Amino acid sequence: GLGSTFTIRVPAVLPGAAAGAQTLAREEPTKTPSELAAMRATGAGRTVLVIDDDAEAREIVERLLRSDDFLVVTASTGEEGLRLAHALQPAVITLDVMMPDMDGWAVLRALKADPVLRDVPVVMLTMLDDKSKGYSLGATDYLVKPVDGDRLRGVLSRYHEPDAACTALLVDDDAAVREMVSHTLTATGWEALEAENGRVALERMATCRPTLILLDLMMPVMDGFDFLVELHASPDWRDIPVVVLTAKDLTAEDRRILS
Repeated sequence: GLGSTFTIRVPAVLPGAAAGAQTLAREEPTKTPSELAAMRATGAGRTVLVIDDDAEAREIVERLLRSDDFLVVTASTGEEGLRLAHALQPAVITLDVMMPDMDGWAVLRALKADPVLRDVPVVMLTMLDDKSKGYSLGATDYLVKPVDGDRLRGVLSRYHEPDAACTALLVDDDAAVREMVSHTLTATGWEALEAENGRVALERMATCRPTLILLDLMMPVMDGFDFLVELHASPDWRDIPVVVLTAKDLTAEDRRILS
């Protein structure tokens, strides 16, 4: 729908691209206002703005899109991307998560706060693997499934405020996991809300802002990664702590990224 945000992964190198790797680092010349106006007029409905600080990543995405007959404009910084977005009003924006100075989340918030650009669909791009991506999207802690009761109580104690009403939103498509975790939440003084996927969780949050979110990553309809994207795009929600529920133990590198 309008204003949607998606997350995809793209290959680091296109097939057959190794021989021409030196050409990937080229910088696109700055376009004049008149050139941008012409592109906006002729490329209505098929212009894609690619915002990424990595020249190789920009080239890869540009080549993929041009092969499908899209008109592509690239930006190497968030600030430049916002300027071009205003000038072009593109059909779609692809946006790197990890950029210096102004990262993808800051750009996304600026886009969603702008009445002219808020309805432009945004595709968040990341080169990270799934677990690392989840932590880069703002998770604050993790629990390994099957969830250990003592470990769960220890994590919950860090976020519980004894003199306040604390609500935890549990987002997991596994009913057995929801039942077990909800029981522990209630026994430790939390009010438990449940959602079977990210889309239902967003609907719950529209009427009740939780103190803490317990989030499974792999779910149907809307998975945990896309849910985190939506969470970070909202100024009202992005400071809510998120504990990731993961089916596998994490490596030392995963824990370093999380910490």
